[in-house]
Amino acid sequence: MSDLPRKAVTRTAKLAALPLGFAGRATWGLGKRIVGESAEIVGRELQQRTAEQLFKVLGELKGGAMKFGQAMSVFESALPEEVAGPYRAALTKLQDAAPPMPTRTMHSVLAERLGENWPELFLEFDDKPAAAASIGQVHRAVWHDGREVAVKVQYPGAGEALLSDLNQLSRFARLLGPLIPGMDVKPLIAELKDRVSEELDYSLEAQAQQTHAEEFAGDPDVVIPAVVHQREQVLVTEWIDGVPLSEVITDGTQEQRDRAGQLLSRFLFSGPARTGLLHADPHPGNFRLLPGGPDGEDDWRLGVLDFGTVDRLPGGLPDPIGESLRMTLDGDAEAVYELLRTEGFVKDSIELDPDAVLDYLLPIIEPAQVEEFTFSRGWMRSQAARIADPRSPAHQLGKQLNLPPAYLLIHRVTLSTIGVLCQLGATVRLREELEEWLPGFLAAEVLEAFEAEESVAEA
Repeated sequence: MSDLPRKAVTRTAKLAALPLGFAGRATWGLGKRIVGESAEIVGRELQQRTAEQLFKVLGELKGGAMKFGQAMSVFESALPEEVAGPYRAALTKLQDAAPPMPTRTMHSVLAERLGENWPELFLEFDDKPAAAASIGQVHRAVWHDGREVAVKVQYPGAGEALLSDLNQLSRFARLLGPLIPGMDVKPLIAELKDRVSEELDYSLEAQAQQTHAEEFAGDPDVVIPAVVHQREQVLVTEWIDGVPLSEVITDGTQEQRDRAGQLLSRFLFSGPARTGLLHADPHPGNFRLLPGGPDGEDDWRLGVLDFGTVDRLPGGLPDPIGESLRMTLDGDAEAVYELLRTEGFVKDSIELDPDAVLDYLLPIIEPAQVEEFTFSRGWMRSQAARIADPRSPAHQLGKQLNLPPAYLLIHRVTLSTIGVLCQLGATVRLREELEEWLPGFLAAEVLEAFEAEESVAEA
């Protein structure tokens, strides 16, 4: 018997209880502010209540509602500060915690999936979960060979709950829209639904994680725990300690923030080039800062967890991403426009002004224009406001652009990573990572010179 509230009526009622639409209208100034002397007090109370209920309902439901909450949480940087404040604590909780399933349920799941003698596989097993997320929870244990391990156990009925929640959330997409200005929530929910079967399949997750673990073994900057054992909906991997990125966001030093931001950017762009896979769930709960980087104990490495959602990119990130970015930086409006049209970002039925498209793109790629860039919530909010304002040319142009299916997940991962960088307030040498890892980004003359040097060296 599942401990998730699985009945459609119960789950729908819980989701319907989320007062996001009303709170949005009352506190975000969507045309109808509360009037009167106590308006600000009422507004703050509504925000706080909404934040608390958001976590309570999504956390209790786990499933797709929790997954949606995690996906949205990395975008809180785009909200106006007076709105983001009350929501931030609740959304951060979604990144790294959720109510666990009862011990008796967890034991029965392990017995069913690992066999009645499952305790013999472990020298120690902590019944209290170290983490609980959207479709499973993690327990700390010691494997029979003495290795410290993380045991990930999928909730009973998680698949049914995940699909049920996402289907219901699709119906409420218009109410959820005000969470992030300028962002269409419905495609996000549709894309999450497309990934359900993969995320529920722990054998696929084990393969993706082990591929990364082997490629990054001995890497001075990135640590991927190896897979120890996998059977049905149970996954056992090596345990890694460290400071959760959610804690770095709230309490980290600037040095930690900058280091985390640099390594997160490096992992985002180097992962596909090195493994043919893109880690597609970049919320802070999936990353740790570990001491002992290349410069000793005072340095930091990035630990990466949860490979349940990946994008398979055998050739790495598509060349047109780097090519269009380089052309935009070079100010070549016509070339950018033609490439976007070829790739399907501009439909054949649409005619746009290439210079207007360039003007739309340049502010977005500002972090790549300089040697180092400080990401901030203010910068993220300015970008969101520019695109969300119906009166702005950027908003009108953005509505006419298309996002081809092949780029949908890459686009979400990139936006999510930028959201985390803004939460960190990190100063990052992003251009350096792009030049190292992004295909097509290097200017033609630089690439030719690089290849010429390689030829001379080989000779």
